[in-house]
Amino acid sequence: MTTLTPAELPALHQQVAVLVDRAEITGLIDRYLLSLDVLPGGAGFDDDWARSLFTEDIVITSPVARHRGIEGLAESERATMAKFERTQHLGSNYLIGLDGDRATVRWNALMTHVHLASTQAARGAEPGGHFDVGGTFTGEVTRTVDGWRFRRLDIRAVWTNGDGPPVLTPRAEETLRNIALRQPPDTT
Repeated sequence: MTTLTPAELPALHQQVAVLVDRAEITGLIDRYLLSLDVLPGGAGFDDDWARSLFTEDIVITSPVARHRGIEGLAESERATMAKFERTQHLGSNYLIGLDGDRATVRWNALMTHVHLASTQAARGAEPGGHFDVGGTFTGEVTRTVDGWRFRRLDIRAVWTNGDGPPVLTPRAEETLRNIALRQPPDTT
């Protein structure tokens, strides 16, 4: 067992602080991904959900839409997720760039969206069909008095498999068209 000298304690304290920040940010990412899959149809999306994950000035850009501010975010997410019977979002390869009370984040994700039975019936298909997306999440998190929160989140679809939901936003239509044509996603 090695005994630390008093001169070594500040460096050890800093290393532990970095590890704690990284663990808390990883936990934020995992809570966010898991929250997307908890209840069918987005019933769990409310203001408490939004404030537990995002800052008041959050900007989220996704293949579906762009949203600024926490107001209306829960309703927007609920409407998006209501298009599916259930979903599963898996994240991996977390990269965290700490800079004091801010950090950049990036991770890969596999997202499975099981279509509503009514969607499948309208398509003349068996229940259980799904729309799969492989993508990346990048963003910025900031330390608040309540812990780390997302301040910016950019969700990009890299590939898809299966049919998307029957009603798409113009942004979602463009994303799927660009993926099919192997065009880079719109970053604006």
